[in-house]
Amino acid sequence: MAEALASQADVWPTRTPVFVSLGRLVPTPELMAWSIPANTAIEIPAQTLVHRRTRALMAQLRAAGVGMCLTWYQPGMALPAGHDWRFALIDARGGAAPGASPGLALAWGLPDTAAFRSAVDAGFDGASGWFFLHGKPPARTLSPGHAQIARLLKLVRSNGDIRDIEAVLKHDVALCYKLLRYVNSGSFGLMCEIHSFRHAVSILGYDALAKWLSLLLVEASREPGAPALMQTAIVRGRFMEEIGASYFAPSERDNLFITGAFSLLHTQLGTSMQALLDEMNLPANVSEALLYGQGEFAPFLRLAQSCEQFDARALSAAATELHLPFEQVNRAQLVALGFADSLHA
Repeated sequence: MAEALASQADVWPTRTPVFVSLGRLVPTPELMAWSIPANTAIEIPAQTLVHRRTRALMAQLRAAGVGMCLTWYQPGMALPAGHDWRFALIDARGGAAPGASPGLALAWGLPDTAAFRSAVDAGFDGASGWFFLHGKPPARTLSPGHAQIARLLKLVRSNGDIRDIEAVLKHDVALCYKLLRYVNSGSFGLMCEIHSFRHAVSILGYDALAKWLSLLLVEASREPGAPALMQTAIVRGRFMEEIGASYFAPSERDNLFITGAFSLLHTQLGTSMQALLDEMNLPANVSEALLYGQGEFAPFLRLAQSCEQFDARALSAAATELHLPFEQVNRAQLVALGFADSLHA
């Protein structure tokens, strides 16, 4: 495991904290063969605290300044002295309360967003897991801001006249500001500042403009759970784009990204996937994957979704279906996480 982690050093996400779970392995000092990144915390299962070698690892982690999270903690459990637990993950499926937690108490095993609200009311500081993907947001129509982005995206995807695109942009001052700020950012390395919408669109090109608008639409929700959903959607999109690089032509990779990024859009915006797709002119292979789980992009979406589950067999099967080595899947996942983090730093 230490070797596998070390092999991903060049793509390790660095902008936000990363928790590393060792799965069913007992944590032992061999982990120290890995040069642990500064933003990383190691999860220590409470059941392994009785192991002499786990305690030896904990002493070495503490000496190295590496953070530790206690998992499977139960209130009242006796703990070894002298350790600073940043977080304690508590199985909340049986209605457990956080009690006097040794660190910030995170509920684990929640089924949906309603359970999260109950956990916070019970005294938990937060939660760990994919509960935010499950829940029924109130049904609503697209807001004017969302509809404007969808309308512009449809125009771009249809290779509309640049004058028509410019006309739509001029009706949304905030959107114009974001576009000009994006084009004038350091990532383009332009020698002069761009002030014209037409020039901005011509600098970007239609494909890049469509991808930028897709990201804007994903980020448009202001619901409480929106940041977690947005992060997951962008990770899915970037992961699919990375994994699909050897399968599809460069012109199709943006569509892979859009498939993943839009796969949670109906949950984010509280509407049906069909209603969203009716507002946009997306290619058939994107729509088939999003609506029916079929077509050439569907296996890549299933693989991205499998990375979010605690089912090693399902993940292995999804990777094997695409004849992908596991190291490549790990790498793509870390690349995607780093990309999503970079957008919100």
